[in-house]
Amino acid sequence: MAEWMMYRYTGGNANGTPIRPKTAEAKQWDLTTTDALGRTISGASSTHSPALAPGPSMDATRGSISSTSTHSAKEDPTVHNNPFVLRHGRRYLRDLPYPLPCDLSELQRQNLQTLLATSVFGRALGSTPSPHNPPTKVLELACGTGYWSSLCHTHLSSLGYEDVSFTGLDIVPLAGDLGRQGIDWRFLQHDLRKVPLPFDDGEFDIVVMKDMSMVVPYGSPSQRVLDEAMRILKSGGTLEIWETDHIIRSILPHPPPPPGKNPHEYACAVSTRTFLISPITPFTEAHNKYLSDSNGWIQDALDRRKLTPSPCTRVSQMLLQETETLRNVENRRVAIPLGELRWEREVAANLKRRGSEVAKGKKSSASLEGSSLNEEQAALRYTALLVVIQMIESLEPLLKEVSGKNQEEWQRWWGSMMTNLLEQKGASSGECLEVGVWWCRKV
Repeated sequence: MAEWMMYRYTGGNANGTPIRPKTAEAKQWDLTTTDALGRTISGASSTHSPALAPGPSMDATRGSISSTSTHSAKEDPTVHNNPFVLRHGRRYLRDLPYPLPCDLSELQRQNLQTLLATSVFGRALGSTPSPHNPPTKVLELACGTGYWSSLCHTHLSSLGYEDVSFTGLDIVPLAGDLGRQGIDWRFLQHDLRKVPLPFDDGEFDIVVMKDMSMVVPYGSPSQRVLDEAMRILKSGGTLEIWETDHIIRSILPHPPPPPGKNPHEYACAVSTRTFLISPITPFTEAHNKYLSDSNGWIQDALDRRKLTPSPCTRVSQMLLQETETLRNVENRRVAIPLGELRWEREVAANLKRRGSEVAKGKKSSASLEGSSLNEEQAALRYTALLVVIQMIESLEPLLKEVSGKNQEEWQRWWGSMMTNLLEQKGASSGECLEVGVWWCRKV
């Protein structure tokens, strides 16, 4: 069973009644016993189906946060010991413009988004390491829980690269102790806004900047971080950027396959029932009323903070401008529908009808393979929907502000949205979550 099928959403409707999505057998994480950082305290229990219980190598980082982290002596002295403040019933970074909470619910959403992206890409790296220049040091900037590093370790180990050390950097120590999973891991606490970063020139073989569109404003701040990433990357090393758009678009029916498609990438998209994005992929604005509402509010709220609501449209241009430093810029973008699409159901119904005709002895060349979503494909799409819903929930204070709604009006809108998306399958007109990975090499 796919890992994303273990997740259970614990939100509520307008009346505060919890709504459990109709999905496969779910795993509920019991993470109520946490410290001030939202990390699981030793001895906290969790309820698992025996078949879903993690194996000996699985640390609590995969789905929760370990109570211990490995820290470097180079911790940033400017970061105070109490970096959090409670607002609107959620935990936020104190005195920083970061718009998302830093509590357990948001960290789980980010872990789920990471799992979703690596699942649709089929691996934890966009690039393919060279056996002639094997990676030995990997850096994850703004690492959060460090979950991507744990997935990358598993991926590189499967390729035979065992002697790889991982470093995570973030403003607060939320990462678990990945050393308990057998990973060579260290964590450095540092504010990304303060350059230079605490690393030597050319220190790393791979530098990953993942989901940083909510962390660093566009313009000169993002350019400074990119410059630093290039400085600490070895000559011939790989820079990767992973992003997810915060604005939802609708893909039009029967999008054509990208020209010159990579066979492996296309096969992965077919197996997951997702869509590779290219310049010819036809999109339109979201048809769903509630996603259209949230799109407008997210656009307004992030514009006010000079953050990018659609980062996937900017990354290629940013990298291609670095002609003197970066080369071989490549990318892979994927649209994940938020449910079974109407035109897919129509195709499935036609194929089923033709299949009945074949069974009656009538000639037909129609293939019944792939005529409907299998369990894992449906769960993957449902997970994408949950990621979108939880992003809106995490941005609630900002969205209430720009929408002008009071608490009662917001609760009414929220309850109607939940009913529409979760019970009425309102995201069936092509609405997609768009994810992308870009990679290039330093000259």
